[in-house]
Amino acid sequence: MSRRSDILQSAAALIAASGLRTSLQEIADAAGILPGSLYHHFESKEAILLELLRSYHEDLDDIARRAESRLDGPGSTSAFDRLVDLGSAIAQCAVTHRAALQMTFYEFPSADPALTELARHRPTAILAATLQTLRAARWSGYIGPHVDISILADRFVQTMLHVGLDVIRNDAGPDKVAALLCTILLEGLATNPVTDVELDASPAYRAADQVVQSWQEADDPADDAARIRAVARTEFGRKGYEFTSIRDIAAAAGMGTGTVYRLIGSKDQLLTDIMRAFGEKMEPGWTDVLRSDSSPLEKLDAVSWIHTNVLEKFGDEFRIQLAWMRQSPPDTPDPGWLFSTRVGQMKMLLAEGIKTGEIAIDTPSNEMLARAVIGVGWIPENILRDIGTRASLIHIRDTSLRGVATRRG
Repeated sequence: MSRRSDILQSAAALIAASGLRTSLQEIADAAGILPGSLYHHFESKEAILLELLRSYHEDLDDIARRAESRLDGPGSTSAFDRLVDLGSAIAQCAVTHRAALQMTFYEFPSADPALTELARHRPTAILAATLQTLRAARWSGYIGPHVDISILADRFVQTMLHVGLDVIRNDAGPDKVAALLCTILLEGLATNPVTDVELDASPAYRAADQVVQSWQEADDPADDAARIRAVARTEFGRKGYEFTSIRDIAAAAGMGTGTVYRLIGSKDQLLTDIMRAFGEKMEPGWTDVLRSDSSPLEKLDAVSWIHTNVLEKFGDEFRIQLAWMRQSPPDTPDPGWLFSTRVGQMKMLLAEGIKTGEIAIDTPSNEMLARAVIGVGWIPENILRDIGTRASLIHIRDTSLRGVATRRG
């Protein structure tokens, strides 16, 4: 049993760092055994992946059971503290099971139907427990009636699971990041209430919306290279970069593999081109918003409008960016969205808002705060599909700006 656990731990660490293409040879080397010996414990790599996924879902289900049992028992824990405890547990689970978390991002190819089904499985138990915890917080008077708590529960769980992404967490402990994210989502960043009418009328929002309206698909359908890029975006976004080959792209584009290589050079070059194009769509929006004559809070809101629309219009590109970031150390240069640049800009924006008193939040690190605010500035894609761009922006305003907690006084 100990050797089996060593193999699983080695596999989890390697996949978390290097992705799902980690080989059995690499896993055996990390575990200090011969590949032949590994087969005494697991019949295939997919058997290892299946075990990692099962452990991940079992731990999430256990967190759900504990959260629901605390709701039924007596205690003096506040609604806020109860949600922080729940968020911290989910975040720690995500960090512990980073390899399994990666498997839930894509429909990666597998001949094992059980593995495919488990990778696609929604964490229904933790979603239900979170909804119950939020419902209890509403009954206690802590959460106001203006937010759909079923949407909030889904966003809360996904936000805490994304703490498993090294680029968001950076060097901070998952419990600290989760507590900060809870504070933002529940209490909001704004010192004073701000209305939709006020935010819609801001120069920053108008600048963001102008850029959003300018986005047009520039690819010429008669251009073979552009067609390859379009097909690659879809395939990378659906299956992930690791599991998409040039042969797959060529087949989907109806071209020969040699033709694809001649037109785009290599898969790495194709990825770089797609990421750079995504960054070129984002850059004008951020630049125009930050230059606008608006308050820091209005600029935060306008940036969220950019994010919501870029996700709606360019979802494949966003998933490619997410895949790149989740497998890269936090300080790796980004040829696309320039994440480190965005963190620096966000730090300056937040520092200005805190200095003027417009933003009120207690955090030990401006770096951690900037990464957290960027993270909550993106709505989960399934929620965006369900409620649309405008309602998604209102939800972001109701949480990260205004906060769902009932304001006193």
